[in-house]
Amino acid sequence: MSTPMNDAPAGNGTWLERVIFGNRVSVLFVFVALTIFFGYHASQIKPDASFARLIPLQHEFIQNMLANKDDLENLGNFVRIAVATKDGDIFSREYMATLAEINDEVFYLKGVDRAGLKSLWTPNVRWVEVTEEGFQGGPVIPDGYNGSPDSLDQLRENILKSGEVGRLVADDFKSTIVYAPLAEVGGGANGSINYQQFSQQLEAKIREKYETKNPNIEIHIVGFAKKVGDLIEGIQAIFYFAVITIGLTAVLLLLYTRCIIATLVPIITTLLAVVWQLGILRLLGYGLDPYSVLVPFLVFAIGVSHALQVDNQFAMQRVLGHDKLMSARLTYRYLLKPGVLALCSDAMGFLTLLMIEIDVIRDLAVSSGVGVAIIIITTLTLHPILISYMGLSNSGMRQAQKAETTGARKWRVLSFLAHPHVAPVSVMIAVLGCVVALYYQKDLKIGDLDRGAPEFHPDSRYNQDNDYIINNYSTSADVMVIMVKSAPEKCASYPVMNAMDRIQWRLQNLEGVQSSESLLSV
Repeated sequence: MSTPMNDAPAGNGTWLERVIFGNRVSVLFVFVALTIFFGYHASQIKPDASFARLIPLQHEFIQNMLANKDDLENLGNFVRIAVATKDGDIFSREYMATLAEINDEVFYLKGVDRAGLKSLWTPNVRWVEVTEEGFQGGPVIPDGYNGSPDSLDQLRENILKSGEVGRLVADDFKSTIVYAPLAEVGGGANGSINYQQFSQQLEAKIREKYETKNPNIEIHIVGFAKKVGDLIEGIQAIFYFAVITIGLTAVLLLLYTRCIIATLVPIITTLLAVVWQLGILRLLGYGLDPYSVLVPFLVFAIGVSHALQVDNQFAMQRVLGHDKLMSARLTYRYLLKPGVLALCSDAMGFLTLLMIEIDVIRDLAVSSGVGVAIIIITTLTLHPILISYMGLSNSGMRQAQKAETTGARKWRVLSFLAHPHVAPVSVMIAVLGCVVALYYQKDLKIGDLDRGAPEFHPDSRYNQDNDYIINNYSTSADVMVIMVKSAPEKCASYPVMNAMDRIQWRLQNLEGVQSSESLLSV
């Protein structure tokens, strides 16, 4: 962002320039008042996460899920708790007693859809067999279970008949799953879920409690709620990264500008932009989810970039002989229009994310757009006012003049690429680069390419838990449900059953499908 510089001021500037620089004290007072106001509301902003905000609610698949939510457990939002034994297997009195206690603990956690809870101790996990007398079945836990060897042998038989090996029971019989669907999307008496508190409860009431109580037990927890809870916990560590970022930026600015004022003023004005952004988001009813929490860093980076242009322009005007106030006014005059245009272009680019029908992405768009818009006020207005009082050091002005000269020399070298004799070669290089890029883009992969949550390091607790479940259970947690609707009381009629049988056969023969279930196979 640069403009030609004149040797003398051109006129008295616009009415806005005259108002701002003619009433600098009053303008600074307004900035202080607004900063206090927005700072108070920024301090009230809280982490916010929701399963519903991470999915495209307008998509027909999601619409179908919501329309049939009363007939389905919440297949998308759940936690799976693997209760593993270090020595031996699950067929012991101590293990089954611990599993029963964990099942009861999970049952009473706020947010769990209790009707859909599944484990070996819930009555909805059953075994079925066909005998000469017809179908027989019952709960996996046998009647009269007392932990005796005979009861445990009967339990083993029931598990083998239940079809839960690989799903609720590990392939090596060293762990079992407590499957807990959550009630957020489907409503329910528990209301909305505080994922941070829910994750903390899983850690305190399940993992820490029972790993401490029984040294032979290991707990592994995966699911959307646990992942988001861990991410929210990580948000608190963002503060330390912010301090490090500000410190590194200050060091780099000082090395570049060789001036304390040219270092501190950009940091102050961009930090004010971040504070204003957070305050406005709080007033608009937004929170900080684990993804939009990174937007303030983006706003800070953009603000510092534009602030450097302000300092350089101010230094050039001082070198031309103008006093501090006139240099600041000329800086404001020359940079306001190109700066506003550049920042508005940035904001419009971010706002295009509103076209994506996922609320968390739209939150990113709003947060980024608000932050970039505020930079227009803080960096392009407050910054020139502050340096009109403080000025820049002589070393800072010399450094700015040197940087401007070096930059002009580099642009002259690059302009050689547009020389009439060189331009055809430049165009051919661009076309060749485009062809190569189009060829290799066909191999571009979209989505998560690695196992586990990409938001965490591979050695994080969550990804280690995820690896354990993947390596010890043969059935994936990814489930696709196809609802077959019929006329009332006709779901068991031959045409409907025949159609379901054909659909199920096709699904079973699709690559990537591990198994399928329907009314015909249960």
